[in-house]
Amino acid sequence: MLKIRITNLGCAKNLVDSEVMAGMLRESGYIITAGEEEADVLLVNTCGFINAAREESIGAIMEAARDKELGRCRALVVTGCLAQRYKDELLAEIPEIDGLIGIGEIPRISEVVAETLEGKRPVHVAATSFIYNHEMPRVLSTPAYSAYIKVADGCDNRCTYCAIPGIRGGYRSRPLDSVIAEASHLAGLGVREVSLIAQDTTRYGLDLYGEYKLGELLERLAEVEGLSWIRVLYAYPTHFTDHLIEVISRHDKVCNYLDIPLQHADDDILRAMNRRGTREEILRLIEKLRKNIPGLTLRTSFIVGFPGETERHFQTLVDFVRTVKFDRIGVFTYSPEEGTSAIDLPGQVAEDVKEERKDILIKIQQEISLQKNKNKIGRNISALIEGKDENEQEVYVGRTKADAPEVDGNIYVTGKGLVTGSIVSVKVTHAYEYDLIGEVINESGQ
Repeated sequence: MLKIRITNLGCAKNLVDSEVMAGMLRESGYIITAGEEEADVLLVNTCGFINAAREESIGAIMEAARDKELGRCRALVVTGCLAQRYKDELLAEIPEIDGLIGIGEIPRISEVVAETLEGKRPVHVAATSFIYNHEMPRVLSTPAYSAYIKVADGCDNRCTYCAIPGIRGGYRSRPLDSVIAEASHLAGLGVREVSLIAQDTTRYGLDLYGEYKLGELLERLAEVEGLSWIRVLYAYPTHFTDHLIEVISRHDKVCNYLDIPLQHADDDILRAMNRRGTREEILRLIEKLRKNIPGLTLRTSFIVGFPGETERHFQTLVDFVRTVKFDRIGVFTYSPEEGTSAIDLPGQVAEDVKEERKDILIKIQQEISLQKNKNKIGRNISALIEGKDENEQEVYVGRTKADAPEVDGNIYVTGKGLVTGSIVSVKVTHAYEYDLIGEVINESGQ
């Protein structure tokens, strides 16, 4: 019984790929282990999205290569976006790699591992048309009560800064029945919260059915017994339908939370990014969402320092953030990506200016977030308990419907005997920029 350790890097979409590969490997008789010094095979699932992610992936591969040189494992296999994008460079520069497999060849992972153990150096990188389905095995690496469901892969938006279409291919949705079947299976395993992910969730279904189907998907997911929270991440702003908005508002299981990456708010920069929609159209959408979905939590992300972004363009973004008052934002500095058209645009912004602009936006958002959290003091809210606080007795760490896994804040709950994975009612007593503190009222059993 050979053991395999999987190192996953990058986004939640990559995490699902790792979980599917783990399922396939386990079905083939391998043991999936988290132990750093007991694995026979090291599998590194890389991210190749931006420069920082590539550097992290290279670092993880080199660390695994050192383990191999020290005799701690027999083989090193590399997969993921970096393998898909830079196959030849990785093989030439890191001879310790024993096998390499692209995103489109995930079903061959057991075959690749077996070949490396036979002394071969298999390389399988093909066009990325693959997407997993509910019949494929999967080993969850998230807590038992929460899981991601990838409803689609690839992207058709062709933003000028983004290499994803070239890495993961065109947009391809999973059939409705496949997503529902997977959600039902996960609920049967005890999963209470599912987060729907794709490069663009609001486009879901268009390629298969000729119309946007996210609203219908959410409606059917709300009927799945055992699920308590259904969360939508990575929604493109111009693909919202009235039906989708109405479904989110009507179903209590669907979290009144939306992650809508906007990337910028100045029309000149949006056009240069090849983003559809203008600043005014985005403002109208936000107004419509807030009007029709009571208590909506809005998360977004912005890129600062895009080529051609002047102080005037940046000030437009600053004013936009101050006006809209998002609940959560992520801020990223522009990363020139090989194979994208933005890399050749004039007006490249200096790195120190990018960092300064990032810091300005983060500071503004901290002030907004603090005030929004203070407004929750005295309110009763539901919290999903994730475990005990390591530093305080009778204090538990949880999340509210307003907090997505891994990216948002926590609520620290005072109580006794709370069960991990349970949903309890909490009265908020204190607030900070990102986190809340509260006292348990009762276990709601939701």
